[in-house]
Amino acid sequence: MIAAAPVRVIVTGEVGSGKTQTCAAATARLRDLGWEVAGVLSLGVWAGNKKIAIDALDVRSGDMRRLAEHASENCCIQGPATPGWRFHAETIAWCNSLLSAAADCDLLVVDELGPLEFESGEGLVQGMRALDDGRFRLGLVAVPPRLLQAARQRWPGVEVLVVDGLAHIPARIEQVLELAGTLRPSRPRDCDAGLRPSGEP
Repeated sequence: MIAAAPVRVIVTGEVGSGKTQTCAAATARLRDLGWEVAGVLSLGVWAGNKKIAIDALDVRSGDMRRLAEHASENCCIQGPATPGWRFHAETIAWCNSLLSAAADCDLLVVDELGPLEFESGEGLVQGMRALDDGRFRLGLVAVPPRLLQAARQRWPGVEVLVVDGLAHIPARIEQVLELAGTLRPSRPRDCDAGLRPSGEP
């Protein structure tokens, strides 16, 4: 059981700014340091310079499923929709089952929560509930800027990291690691020493 108060971190930025890359890289770094990671990343699928689809990645197992298709690519998908995307209902259900089972992890990552979740009550709703429950050490969630106020209202005191472009990603990753360095994984491991502030035993 996670006992310490959890830390929630919002990664925000416009489309293409690097929110997912920041979440993915921070997740990989913390996993390498021995943290138990759980949650979902939404990875873009590109054809040239055009994003045509989104794949959902289970960060715990590495399994991946097609989450959404660009509206101009496929209009026949049965599931929730936004103006630009059509979502596969079965993949949303899969993601929600993963997020429901993500309790008591060291790092929970939810990429991303957008208009489906905040405005329509659809999408990765179990990610919102998991963040509410706080059964993790560090919760990392991607949120678009126009929904930042709603996210702050839902999670008062949340840390906010703004990604303004690919050049800012390394600094934002280091900020996540600095926040993680104030915490302890639920099952301490020898490699956790890499997160301790200098001089701490």
